Amino acid sequence: MRKTLCILFLGYCTVVNTYAQTLASVTSPDGSIVLQINGKDNILSYNVKKAGNKVLLESPIRMTIDKTEICCDVSVLSSDTYKTDATYPIRGSHSLAVDKSNGLLLRLKNNQLNTDFTLEARSYNDGIAFRLILPGDKKQVRVPDEHAVFTLPARSQVWYHDMYCHYEGIHQKKNISEIMKGEWAAPPVTVQLPDDEGYLCLTESALMNYAGMSLQANGKNGFETKLGHAQPAGYPFAHDYSLEEAQRLSIPASITGTITTPWRTVVIADDLNELVNTDLITNLAPAPDKKLFPKGINTDWVKPGRSVWCWLDGGARTLESMKEFSRLAGELGYEYNTVDAFWYCWTDEQLQELVDYSAKYGVKVWLWRHGKDVRDPEKRKALFERCHRLGIAGLKLDAFSHESKEFIDLYQVCLKEAAEYKLMLNIHGSNKPAGEVRSWPNEMSREGIRGLEYGKKQYEWSTHNTTLPFTRLVVGVGDYTPVVFGERRLETSWTHQIATSLIFNSSVIFFGSHPQKMLDNPAVKVIKEIPATWDETIVLPSSKIGEVAAFARRSGKTWFLAVLNGQKESTIQFPLTFLGDGWYEGTVLNDNPSDAAAIAMQRVFCRNSDSLTGYMRTGGGYIVMFTPK
Repeated sequence: MRKTLCILFLGYCTVVNTYAQTLASVTSPDGSIVLQINGKDNILSYNVKKAGNKVLLESPIRMTIDKTEICCDVSVLSSDTYKTDATYPIRGSHSLAVDKSNGLLLRLKNNQLNTDFTLEARSYNDGIAFRLILPGDKKQVRVPDEHAVFTLPARSQVWYHDMYCHYEGIHQKKNISEIMKGEWAAPPVTVQLPDDEGYLCLTESALMNYAGMSLQANGKNGFETKLGHAQPAGYPFAHDYSLEEAQRLSIPASITGTITTPWRTVVIADDLNELVNTDLITNLAPAPDKKLFPKGINTDWVKPGRSVWCWLDGGARTLESMKEFSRLAGELGYEYNTVDAFWYCWTDEQLQELVDYSAKYGVKVWLWRHGKDVRDPEKRKALFERCHRLGIAGLKLDAFSHESKEFIDLYQVCLKEAAEYKLMLNIHGSNKPAGEVRSWPNEMSREGIRGLEYGKKQYEWSTHNTTLPFTRLVVGVGDYTPVVFGERRLETSWTHQIATSLIFNSSVIFFGSHPQKMLDNPAVKVIKEIPATWDETIVLPSSKIGEVAAFARRSGKTWFLAVLNGQKESTIQFPLTFLGDGWYEGTVLNDNPSDAAAIAMQRVFCRNSDSLTGYMRTGGGYIVMFTPK
């Protein structure tokens, strides 16, 4: 009879009898979260507890290689444990990330296939993650597929959207029991656990050399992982490519050599403040290449900032108009001007003229380019070389609307080669972020979000906007193209529009409004001061998904109180306990009760012992900029 393996590791990782149900467990550094790996009925599975309560029920971990299941009939060969304990600078809700976890490398063997593989797992104080690693030599070619499951507790509330518009959907809120088998969900999927036990966010990290992950409901309170080839080709892909291309990409992709899946991640938070401030996704992503980014996100040519853009709110498609946009950007104090596709026919001399003119006003130039134009390696290199030679700061690459391995590889090669030419990127028509802001600091934003480019369709912007900070934006930046003052804003107020640029993270904010309209707005003093990066974020207790998003955010010594209101008119009192010591001058932006296209301005002096009361109309907002005195 084979011997039983029984080992205790430092009190936080255990491996027990290989004949028993439990194979291993990993506990978070603070002891609150436990990820348990099981082998019940010869099927590899897991569950997760927080404070003794199951937040993810028993769920299978399933993976096939060349259509053969490997996560069954397994035995434990060995186990190693490790810890992570580090901090690093990051861009997002705060400027310093904390990476502290307990980790496990569980080496397993599929007895039937005589195949060895490793399950790597980590528990953090704000979530768990796991991935599979299958060794292979440089000539070995295999086709992976996955069908792991996230099973939620009964009565969980779920915010999710389908894949019709790829990652640019409108979130639905449903009880998990109401989500029908076969429904698609584009990660991240946010979950409110029953009985006020907190929140989950289901997604992935470190997506590279692999197809992207989406989720499909199994009709049993769970979501099954599906790779890019299995996803429906949504409207954006059909618009930009072809049915033949979609059919070709529906074939599972092969991988040469070792197969390492992305991390399957679950953010676990007690409240919305913890959810928004999670570091889980970037912690799991690789650190940047020091040769390309010697100072990480602080590498000298990687510059966060604000950009004007003519596409959404008017402006002639000419060189002279773009020179005027650059002048206006300089008057706003903004760093960039993004030029849309009409530049394609310009000569090098015309582009250089715009770059040189813009530089007089402290403004650099971004260019829009279709994703089709960077799929060919020679054309891509020629484009990047041309932009670098002419002094272009960055490229807005569009139409990456597929999660096949082929497109994920394209993301990675574009980011790498752009970095070689010291170019920043904003990827549009994209999937969700998966930690790229850490691995590739030159990715300043990506779409993968339904923003104001969608125009005047009849849905509630205010419900959508008060949902996004707690769903899509939990996992990374989103190029929403914020702030318009015309009809495109539908029921939302001017104050609400300005607040989106303060609450929706984007390391370069690509404003939707014509720059002259921002200069003419009564709130121009605040508009000029909107930062692109944050040192600290506090989600205030009055926040509720789909109803109110209330954030206190600090950049340097300046604090902003920014509130997005949903469909119910409201008056909320905000204690100013987040402020530092001493007096602050506050510039207050209030909704006008009788006119959404107006702002009531006010000046106040306050301390952290004070409170302010904000009135917000339906689809309204409230903003205070606090400057220390």
